[in-house]
Amino acid sequence: MAGFRALAEQVRNPGLVATQRRTALRKCLERFAPYGHRATWHHLCTRAGIGTQDRNPDPGRLMAALAELEEARNLWLAYEEDFAARRRREKHEGIRQPGALHEWHLRTWGGCDIVPCESPHRHPTARLAEVLRRVIAAMESGRQREDCPVCGGRRFVWHSDGAHPVNGPVCQECGVVTPSAVLTTATLSAARRANADRAFAAA
Repeated sequence: MAGFRALAEQVRNPGLVATQRRTALRKCLERFAPYGHRATWHHLCTRAGIGTQDRNPDPGRLMAALAELEEARNLWLAYEEDFAARRRREKHEGIRQPGALHEWHLRTWGGCDIVPCESPHRHPTARLAEVLRRVIAAMESGRQREDCPVCGGRRFVWHSDGAHPVNGPVCQECGVVTPSAVLTTATLSAARRANADRAFAAA
């Protein structure tokens, strides 16, 4: 099974037809997809100007999508390396009890569903790398907040019905499932109330 780098080279290969290069880009998302496979694909297509169902896209647009994906992946790989080194130092110093950052990192190891989205068609508009920087900074700060670390939105609804990729507080502005550890208890409670109110109104 080809790895991310080998697949990225296929996307770059001018000797392949556009359909093959598109397929290689889709397979890259099996290795790294910060929003989840479908939402990350929709995001890349939207930003690069590719139709999500276009089987013969412009190669230049495929290259633009790949460049954004690789930028985010390089950022994430550097973060994972730094995180692993930090954990080794902590263990050496006798710090064995993992915190919220460690738990979040275990769930996101490998780069899939780092910042899952409520819907494949609702996701932040910023570049993937910028979104990852904001979430990583929020997690590493250790401070709880009332707003979304990605977009600054303050309206959340808690999803726990199994219809979404990850249960938790969904930002109603940008659509991401925000890590619970970065939000205040009051904000999480309000998100759960909003979900209950929505369910009552639909009944």
